Formats: sequence, structure tokens, C-alpha cells
Amino acid sequence: MTNTKPVFHGSDIEKISEYYHIDQNSITNFAGNVNPLGLSPSVKEAVAAHVDLFSSYPDRDYKSLRNTIAEYCDVPADFILPGNGSSELISLLIETRAPKRTLILGPTYSEYSRELSFSGSTQDYYHLQEAEDFELDVEDLCRTLLNGYDFLILCNPNNPTSSAILKDEMRALLSFCANRDIFVMIDETYVEFAPSVQEVTAVPYTKEFSNLMVLRGVSKFYAAPGMRFGYGITGNKEFLSQMKEKQIPWSLNSLGAYAGEQMFKDTSYIRQTRALILTERDRMFLELKKMSSFKVYFPYGNFILVKILKPEVTSFDVFEACIKEGLMIRDCSSFQCLDGEFIRFCIMKPEDNNRLLKVLKTI
Repeated sequence: MTNTKPVFHGSDIEKISEYYHIDQNSITNFAGNVNPLGLSPSVKEAVAAHVDLFSSYPDRDYKSLRNTIAEYCDVPADFILPGNGSSELISLLIETRAPKRTLILGPTYSEYSRELSFSGSTQDYYHLQEAEDFELDVEDLCRTLLNGYDFLILCNPNNPTSSAILKDEMRALLSFCANRDIFVMIDETYVEFAPSVQEVTAVPYTKEFSNLMVLRGVSKFYAAPGMRFGYGITGNKEFLSQMKEKQIPWSLNSLGAYAGEQMFKDTSYIRQTRALILTERDRMFLELKKMSSFKVYFPYGNFILVKILKPEVTSFDVFEACIKEGLMIRDCSSFQCLDGEFIRFCIMKPEDNNRLLKVLKTI
């Protein structure tokens, strides 16, 4: 190994396996934020039984899928645009909206900035403050938005902080933006993991505000990142139509569209996932609060952000201590707007969580 510190991201398990000479299959991935239960067994069976769908084109309007999502989210079907993962929808939304000046709530997912870099929009970050436990000061954000911004990007619950904007403050923010013609994109990738989904989701506000689009996907909660299925929700039908015009036809394949329907109908899997994540997240949060080497922040996502308080210990030190035990966490040093030494890890099965807690107690 060289003396140069490598930089890894949450999906870099292959690079990490090669760098540390560890069998990829023996690594427990705490960095990917994916549901540890894996794909729903009933969805697996359904997909296997309908593999012949590959021989036919999907419905160009995805009517059946949109109706299923509509019931799942309690919105009209014509509010919904399915896509090839939320990544495609982020790109389409930015291209269609063509913002001039964008404000991003940070630290957060780097893909927003990447897509904006192709759009011609300027981009600035509004920093969540560690001193405030990364909780948003909505009034201060609104004052910042007065400086000529026409586009706002939020991840809620936010990655990597696992903090969230709750519904009353979200409504106040959306109302402020609507009065100033500021379009708001909200990425709700992690919302189904929240203690109360209804306290966090902005989906109901798509019926009230036309300056809003909410994006979701199945990569994390439904453990299907390889499926590349996401969907956008907006009550602005003219804007949705403009996005659809720019979208590649049949963006989501036939089997993916069918599998998506089955996922949203699997209420047993949904209950089982939430029971596991909520119970284990609370347990890990309380255990971490007992450790003097760390500061932990209340989590709304299926992952926990931790600040390292020992001056001589870096996030990379903790990452290496964990990976040597076959536990892959996220070294957060690559996140913009995150000053200090931070690590992030998602909630896995109890036995794996216990292994991680054991390593962290040695720090």
C-alpha cells in the first residue's frame, strides 16, 4: 500500500476489496445505506415467474405502475413520472427547469452538483451547522434564498447528516419559495426509513404547491439499487409533461416496471423493514451516546452520522479499524461542507451492528 490516503465512496466495495486484499463477499457493507433484508422474497418469486416480460416493450405511459404508486403515495396518477432511477430524474428535472442560480442544502449527495454543472446554472451551498446538530434554520435559509436564487435542492432526510425537515417547517419553506418563484426539488430517497413518514414527506404538498417536485426510488428501502427505478411526483402537470417530452422512451424496462408494482404492494416486507430499522437504529443511537470518543446526531434516515471527538483519531483511522474487521463504513471526509472528522454507517442486522459497536468501543 502507498502512503497516499485512498478516497472511497459508499458503493466502492470492489475498490476497497482490492486495496485491502479482502474477499468482497466477506465484507459487511455499512456504507451503502441499503436495506439489510435484501430484495423481498415475494418480489423475487414474482420477477422469476414473469421473466418473459423481457420479450415485450413496456407500456409507454406505465399506467399500471403509476396507478400503484398513486395508491402507495396517495396522490393522483397523473402527478407521477417513472424513470431510470432518481439519477435520470434529477438530470431531467434540472435540464427542464434550466435554473439560473441554485442553492443546495449541504453537506449532501454529490450527484446534484454534478448534474448542475452541465446546466449552466451557478450553484452555492447552504451549510447545515454542526453546532446546531445539522438541524435546519428555515428562517435563515429563507433569508439566503432572497439573494437571487430560483432553484433549491434538498435531500430529506438528508444524506449524510440523517437530519430532516419536518412537515410544518417544510410547508413554511415551500410557501416562501412559491411566493418568490423558486422551484424546489426534494430527494426523498430515505423517507420510508423515517420514524414517522408522514412527519417528513413533502408528497402531500404536491397537491398544494406547483413549485415542487419530490423524487423517490427503490434502491435503499427496497434493496434494489441495480434495478434503476425511481419516480418523480409533482402537481405541476405542465412541467411534468415537459420533462416527459425530454425523457428517453421506455426509460424503465418491462420487468423493472412489473417488479416496482410488486414492491409497493408487499406490505409485510414494508412492516418487517421498518420494525428492524427503527428498533436497531434506536438501540445503536443510545449505545453510541454512551461512548465518549464520539458525538452522535439524532437520525431520521437508516444511517447515523458520528463525529470523532478524539483529536488524534481521524475518520480514515476509524474506517481502517473497521475494514480490517470486514466492516465497511463511510469515511465522510469527501463530503463538501462537512468540517471535522466524521463517519457514517447504516443500520444492518443486529449481529452485524453488534460487531460494529464492538470495534467502535475500542477507539
